[in-house]
Amino acid sequence: MNEIERIYQLREELHRHNHNYYVLNAPEIGDQEFDFLMRELQDLEAKHPECQDENSPTMRVGSDLNKNFQQVAHQYPMLSLANTYSEAEVTEFYDRIKKDLNEDFEVCCEMKFDGTSISLIYEEGKLVRAVTRGDGVKGDDVTDNVKTIRTIPLVLQGEGFPKKFEIRGEILMPWEVFEQLNKERESRGEALFANPRNAASGTLKLQNSSVVASRKLDAYLYSILGESLPCDGHYENLQMASSWGFKVSELMRKCANLSDILDFLRYWDVARKSLPVATDGVVLKVNSLRQQRNLGYTAKSPRWAIAYKFQAERACTRLNKVTYQVGRTGAITPVANLDPVQLAGTVVKRASLHNADVIEGLDLYVGDMVYVEKGGEIIPKIVGVDKDARFMIGDKVKFISHCPECGSPLVRYEGEAAHYCVNDVACPPQIKGKIEHYVSRKAMNIDSLGTETIDQFYREGLIHTIADLYTLKAPEIARLERMGKKSALNILEGIRASKEVPFERVLFALGIRFVGETTAKTLAKAFRSIDALKKATLDELVQVDEIGARIAQSILVYFANEENLHIIEQLREAGVQMQMEDVDMSQYTDKLAGKSIVISGVFAHHSRDEYKEIIEKNGGKNVGSISKKTSFILAGENMGPSKLEKAGKLGIPIVGEDDFLKMIE
Repeated sequence: MNEIERIYQLREELHRHNHNYYVLNAPEIGDQEFDFLMRELQDLEAKHPECQDENSPTMRVGSDLNKNFQQVAHQYPMLSLANTYSEAEVTEFYDRIKKDLNEDFEVCCEMKFDGTSISLIYEEGKLVRAVTRGDGVKGDDVTDNVKTIRTIPLVLQGEGFPKKFEIRGEILMPWEVFEQLNKERESRGEALFANPRNAASGTLKLQNSSVVASRKLDAYLYSILGESLPCDGHYENLQMASSWGFKVSELMRKCANLSDILDFLRYWDVARKSLPVATDGVVLKVNSLRQQRNLGYTAKSPRWAIAYKFQAERACTRLNKVTYQVGRTGAITPVANLDPVQLAGTVVKRASLHNADVIEGLDLYVGDMVYVEKGGEIIPKIVGVDKDARFMIGDKVKFISHCPECGSPLVRYEGEAAHYCVNDVACPPQIKGKIEHYVSRKAMNIDSLGTETIDQFYREGLIHTIADLYTLKAPEIARLERMGKKSALNILEGIRASKEVPFERVLFALGIRFVGETTAKTLAKAFRSIDALKKATLDELVQVDEIGARIAQSILVYFANEENLHIIEQLREAGVQMQMEDVDMSQYTDKLAGKSIVISGVFAHHSRDEYKEIIEKNGGKNVGSISKKTSFILAGENMGPSKLEKAGKLGIPIVGEDDFLKMIE
């Protein structure tokens, strides 16, 4: 056997051993022998670069090279599921399905693992792309990082898999790995991960795939999509996927009646606490793909599936003190510091107290025994006090009057629960928070700058405002700890690219209070430039559709601040877009002027987002729900039956895709 033949033999053998060890938990050889075979393959591949294969087992060790993530559109949108919290709501779901289908059906019950969603694309039995959920329409290509996860097959085994298909699942960090990672971070003085989901998500987005490999992520696959799947049954397809090498949960159960479903929920509400990974509920899916298609989708979620969320776990522990955190907007959040207590799989030392009203309502004293819950199994919160256990308690907890970071007096706006520090130009957490918001994906999308890097730059005196980002120099970045020339150039390239971000996103990035992503788009279209918006009066602002007095007043306050005006001028000089681009108005008409349109169903010629844009370009207004004011429904295939019923009751016209396109020709 020559060396090239040995390469292919080793690859096949190592793929098999990897599956036996990580998926089947039934290794045939020891770790030392596995490592010996891996080293042999690495040496042979180095000698024969012409045999390079992106799906070789050697790819699982990762690379030290940084690589920016590219955004990729999902072929099938990754929708979220509607949540239920009681058996009564599960019963309602079951009865609705029974009524809508009017035929026998089965429900597949599966654990809702609490990780980060991933979409894997396979062609000819090989992994070609891995994409995060992102915003559901598009996500980040994290293929190199996913290849380091041992439970995800790079090359499929067996037979019967489609030529091309997509399989979705959850990437997880096991409890044991999570606890060890936090111990290591604590010893280095680094911020701890709040939960395994955050840890898995953060790990998956690291630039260095060799670090990803060291964190021992796991994955369970739960859904297959494609044109030529082997079975009509969702459960049956997953069993086939298991035979191809995928790690599919053995805890799934197919139920033919409501009683079996409820038994499954009750059992796992208790038994889940012994699982090696985090879970926060059970997902219920109609098993037949044909029946799923008949049931269709709402705008946000499938009608044929729901997520049943387990009730929050509760523990009792001692309150030692209350500290206060300052957010990006200056909002002050009180935090309870507790005796460590085990809760839903993690050790809890801190819990949110939300605001002054919550503290007053709980009647808290330092030293109290308090009841702590995890809302949605993630964020700990205090829900009560054991007043019978009070003895030798300390002072009553009273909300602070001055900012814990800069000492400024706090204010509380009428109608709001939170207190605020209004010193937004000199309060460190607010300054760093504004910069984090500015670089975020939906704003300027400078993804090479994370929270820790921004904090480091601030402490080193390199940045104090968002405008300072555009004065950064490569040598001053490269000299910093954990940085280097390559990192510096990546950061500067991200900052340079942000100068091309359109004005409506720049407006959102400025962080004007109450001006969210949608409001920023509305304001940008109405005023066209930062200068026009800066000169707008209260009356001119409130005349804009969906701009109320509160938003208008906040805009006036923002532009009355000389520091904000100075930052805007610095951004303008740096080349940031401060006005809308000239638009070819020949694409715009008033054919749909005054019409409110609901979009429902699946379309052949354009995506839903494209139709929304078409409606706006022709003077129409997109609305999310049907009412008497709805002009008509643009309906595709599988329009939801409830929308159809409501439209019939209200006499709302239904316009098909082809008729709609003729309407706007």
